[in-house]
Amino acid sequence: MADALNNNLNKNGKLSNRVKNSFFTVYIEQDEDGIFVGSIPAVPGCHAEGRTQKEMLKNLQEVLKLCLRNVNVREVEKTRFVGIQNLEVKYA
Repeated sequence: MADALNNNLNKNGKLSNRVKNSFFTVYIEQDEDGIFVGSIPAVPGCHAEGRTQKEMLKNLQEVLKLCLRNVNVREVEKTRFVGIQNLEVKYA
């Protein structure tokens, strides 16, 4: 991701119009009402919802395009997905 994005930065670190495809990790949850909620942890404020995963991903793609207009890609590049792990906690 870093190389593809680096080649498409303007002098302010923002994405230029030359970007064609980049891949981002999406975190998906389903709430108590069955609504799918997706977020991209590497991009602040980038989250969307939908009745289906397909609808949510379509909405998230549009939100991501808007978010990338206002983010410094060099900061986004510093974040990389490592994994998800379950953590057990005992509490009263």
